[in-house]
Amino acid sequence: MQRTLYSPRGFVSQNIVYLSNQDAVAWLREQPAESFDLLITDPAYESLEKHRAIGTTTRLKHSKASSNDWFAIFPNSRFPELFEETFRVLKRNSHFYLFCDAETMFVAKPEAERAGFRFWKPLVWDKRSIGMGYHYRARYELILFFEKGKRRLNDLGIADVISVNRIRGGYPAEKPPEISEVLIAQSSSPGELVGDPFMGSGSVGAAAVKLNRRFSGNDLNPQSLHVAAERLHTLGAACARTNPATSAPQTLLEIAALAHDRR
Repeated sequence: MQRTLYSPRGFVSQNIVYLSNQDAVAWLREQPAESFDLLITDPAYESLEKHRAIGTTTRLKHSKASSNDWFAIFPNSRFPELFEETFRVLKRNSHFYLFCDAETMFVAKPEAERAGFRFWKPLVWDKRSIGMGYHYRARYELILFFEKGKRRLNDLGIADVISVNRIRGGYPAEKPPEISEVLIAQSSSPGELVGDPFMGSGSVGAAAVKLNRRFSGNDLNPQSLHVAAERLHTLGAACARTNPATSAPQTLLEIAALAHDRR
């Protein structure tokens, strides 16, 4: 049985999980400098709106009359502040992975470099089947690989194409945790802290828990908080979060219930 302790700062455990529900940049600004060992995230990038306008992302809507109400688009204009805070909260000699499409890559790469990151290369997630689109239908997404300082990958024999089947019928734009398992295994060690400011359904957190890393995640959408909290509890995440309003610890199930009430 895993031992769990409580301290004035919250729960202490090998698979500790902290979850938050606010703007991604605001959440990052609350984190101490050089506190994360690895960040992996998947913002709802601006080009999704273009695809939605021509009908290629209708599956992300709840109705024809509304845009997607499950997540808000993160505009390209906010990348500078996102990358500045991401660089600040990462420890020296650490990695940062950003999921994006080919259009967003050309915006994100120079902004991340301006913030201080070294860009290594785009990794390719091969979904093994074609999806949306009109001209050469999409079968892949990109994962931009950035470095702060210098950190050696744990296995230099891993290819730059990660082949994992897409998730169908899940949370909007949900990424399979098997992708993050590769990134976490490559760029962190057991017990280290992995973060995700746009956690969605908690895919990165699920991978972190499986690989015995700590996880701290955030999402603007209460639905995300509800889904991620229930998911991580089911996977055996040991703990919780400290409520910033009351400083009281909450279990993952309490977080899920509160988030469900706010939906």
